[in-house]
Amino acid sequence: MARIGDRGEMEAFVRSVDLGGFSAAARELGMSPSALSKLVSRLEDALKVQLLNRSTRKLRPTAEGELFLARCRSILDEIEDAENELSSPRQQVCGKLRVHVGVGFGMHQLVPALPRFVARYPHVVLELLLEDRAVELSKEGIDISVWPGSPAELDVIARKLCEFKRVVCAAPEYLARHGSPSTEEDLVAHNCIVLTGLPAPLATWRFQTASGTQLVKPTGCLSANNAECIRQFALMGLGIVRLNEFIVSSDIRDGRLKALLIDEQDNEPVPLHVLYLHARYRLPRVAAMLEFLIESFEHSPWRTGKTCRRPAPQSKPTKPTSAIGETFRPRSHGKPKGA
Repeated sequence: MARIGDRGEMEAFVRSVDLGGFSAAARELGMSPSALSKLVSRLEDALKVQLLNRSTRKLRPTAEGELFLARCRSILDEIEDAENELSSPRQQVCGKLRVHVGVGFGMHQLVPALPRFVARYPHVVLELLLEDRAVELSKEGIDISVWPGSPAELDVIARKLCEFKRVVCAAPEYLARHGSPSTEEDLVAHNCIVLTGLPAPLATWRFQTASGTQLVKPTGCLSANNAECIRQFALMGLGIVRLNEFIVSSDIRDGRLKALLIDEQDNEPVPLHVLYLHARYRLPRVAAMLEFLIESFEHSPWRTGKTCRRPAPQSKPTKPTSAIGETFRPRSHGKPKGA
C-alpha cells in the first residue's frame, strides 16, 4: 500500500498548485525550488500516480491530483486545528481563515467593517478573496463565501444573510445637463451605462407601471464588466446606471448620486448568502466570522447608514445554532456581477 511520507510533502504539493509554480511556493515555504520539486516527486513516487502536469508556464493538477488536493487540504486543516487547540489558550479564536466575497459587497461593505473583526479576534489570520465568481469551497480551500448564488456542493450550508436591490441613479451634474427621466420610456433618450457579463434576466432594466411590467434594454456609449468602474462613470456625470444598492447607497445618501424612477423600478430583491462547509462549521474562527457577518449585515445597514454593533463576546465566540442555515442541493446559479 502506498504511504504518504510527511506533512511537508503535502504542503509542497498544495502550495505549488495554489501559487501556480514551484518557485513561488518555494519562496513562501523557505526552500529552494529544486528541493520543493523533489518533495512533490517523492509524493508522486509513493502514491505511484502523477499529481501535476508540469509546464514552463504553470503547474496544473491532473485529474488524480485534483482529488488528492482536496484530501490534502482537509488533512492539513485538521493538523493546524489540532495544533491551535494545544498551543493556544482555551477558547481563543485563532488560525487562518479564508473568506471569499464579491468585489462590490467586499469593497463597499465588508472591508470597511473588518477593523472591528480584527480588533475582536486579533489571533485570526484572515485571507480575503475578492472575486466576482462562484467558488467551490472544498476544492479551493475556502472557509466562507458571501455570494448571491446558491452552492453547487452537497456539503455546503447556506445561510441567508440579507437581500439587496438594484437602484437606477445618476450624478446631479448629468441630470442638470440632460434632465431627469420621468418615466422608464424616457431612458431611451439618455446615455445608460451598461454593466456587461450579466445573466440574460439581469441585462434588462425592469419597471412596474400601471400597464404591467416594462423591460428596458439600456443603451449608451459606455459599458464595463466591473460594477466599480460603472459607479465611477456615474460619479463623473457620464450617464445613468443601475447598480446594487450596497454599492451606491452612500453616494445617494451624500448627494453624489440621485436615485431615479423610484416608484416605477422593479427592485428584484436578490438574497445574499453566507456559504460554508458543514465540516468547518464547528471551528471557532469560522463560527466567529459567521456571527460577525450576521450581526453586521443581516439588517442591510447600507439602507440606514448605520452598522449594527453588538457587544463583543468576552469569553468565547457565539457559535451558530443548528438553525443558522439550511443545506441546499446543487442547482444552476447565475453570476451576478459586483455582488
